[in-house]
Amino acid sequence: MNWYFGFLNLFSIVFCAFLFRYHWYRTRFFIHTLQQVGYKNKEFWVWLRHNWDQKVIPIDLGIFNIFIFIAIILEGWTSIKFTPSATSLVFFVYAVFWLASVKKYKQEKVKKPLVITSRIKRLLVSVSILGVIIPAFFAYVAFAKIDFLDTSYAEEFLWFDAILLVFGWVFGAILIPFNIFIANWFTKPIEKNIQEGFKKQARKKLASMPHLKIIAITGSYGKTSTKFMVRDLLKERFSVCSTPGSYNTPMGICKVINNDLQSHHQILILEMGARYAGNIQELCNIAQPDISIVTNVGVAHLETFGSQDVIAREKGTLVDNLPDGGIAVLNADDERVAKMGENRNDIKRMLVGLKNGETKAENTAYSIEGSTFKVDFGNDKTVFKTKLLGAHNIQNMMFAIGTALQFGIRPKTMAIGAKNIEPIEHRLELKKAGEFYIIDDAFNSNPVGAKNAVEILSQFNSGRKIIVTPGMVELGEIEYEENRRFGEAIGMGNLDKIILVGEERAKPIIEGIQSVQGQEEKVEVVRSLFEANELMRDFVQPGDVVLYENDLPDVYNE
Repeated sequence: MNWYFGFLNLFSIVFCAFLFRYHWYRTRFFIHTLQQVGYKNKEFWVWLRHNWDQKVIPIDLGIFNIFIFIAIILEGWTSIKFTPSATSLVFFVYAVFWLASVKKYKQEKVKKPLVITSRIKRLLVSVSILGVIIPAFFAYVAFAKIDFLDTSYAEEFLWFDAILLVFGWVFGAILIPFNIFIANWFTKPIEKNIQEGFKKQARKKLASMPHLKIIAITGSYGKTSTKFMVRDLLKERFSVCSTPGSYNTPMGICKVINNDLQSHHQILILEMGARYAGNIQELCNIAQPDISIVTNVGVAHLETFGSQDVIAREKGTLVDNLPDGGIAVLNADDERVAKMGENRNDIKRMLVGLKNGETKAENTAYSIEGSTFKVDFGNDKTVFKTKLLGAHNIQNMMFAIGTALQFGIRPKTMAIGAKNIEPIEHRLELKKAGEFYIIDDAFNSNPVGAKNAVEILSQFNSGRKIIVTPGMVELGEIEYEENRRFGEAIGMGNLDKIILVGEERAKPIIEGIQSVQGQEEKVEVVRSLFEANELMRDFVQPGDVVLYENDLPDVYNE
């Protein structure tokens, strides 16, 4: 039988290799999740609770470790003994059929891959130290065969205690997400210290450029689109530096200032985002604005702010931070925004809008080429043509126009610049995909923009109209109701195919669609965007128009 026990000893090494691989993919998956929620332990814990039995403690780990724990109790406290043959056979089957596959953690198709940043590397060190404690301890006990389980019957044949070895590895696998939670908390002071260094460097660089004008943009929606429109109208006459994409966090802003801002730049355009009270002030402490643009006060991140009044106070912080002689370009159509800075006589307030304001857009029309509108400048009315779609994009353009006026740019020059502005990626971006069209509005959907996108889709007459959407998130207590209203808008749009992503999130949308007779049979629900794309490709025909409304991170996949 020595060959038999030799096989078991060899298998112990193979089993540990299986478990090491399983640990790595599981660790990588949860670190990726932490990165997607912005390294926020609160959001990470919420995600863990929502995915408790699917990802955190799945049935393959939970049930098996319960079995092993019972076996340990029975062997240690009773006369019941498990033979090496029985335990090794069970573990072999378990390893091959359950732990050999890492499909659920491998995530070959992801919209935003894990980025191995310096922070991730530091986090991995802490996670590895925490993660090795339990498996290493039980591996030591198993291979040293410390005899508190009375396994002497196999001592002369086996290098290890099979039950203890497996228990240590599997229990260690269960603890991985909790180790990441602890490691993230433990490294927080280190990360804060590093970030303070980057902030100090950015402030020092800005102080060395007194000629630089800083334009800061905030709002619940439209920040990125407005930023690029301001940049494109100003860059013809000025040397402009702006944050790319949705860089609107302290480290994103510091990275651009420290790495991209050069001495020849005359204007710096920054997007400032906020999920919690105090975020805007933190950003203004890095870069005080000379011109503040507030696009709107909506319900984005209502879950973390609690109310629109709190959101308004947070966004208004950008106006509060203006120096004497500063300029606030404000949305005249948003009651909360229009009131910002009313108590300050030392700044200039400019109100722009579609319906109200000292400068406003009129006679807006949409077509397959984009939008046309007229701007009343008081003593002059200028026609603007743009490739952009949607009323909110016209509103964003008005912020850019209002800002350009402050730099002395003439209306006709602005109109030429507006005509050349390309749609922002994933924000009502009209694309031709072979023989059909796509309206890509996949970035950060909100109640106003989502309904507006459906209205735009319904106006197309080139073919059938299709929508792919998971609905909206992070709206707090009003999320269900806003998604139900979104469903009503979809139903009223008289679309030809409605593809909803996520069974749970689809429920309020379906409820809204069902309020419009004859629309519910057009609905199909899938679990992920990839399934939605396959379904859409099977249905679409030449000339059809497909609207992608919102594209949630992978952590929201069901």
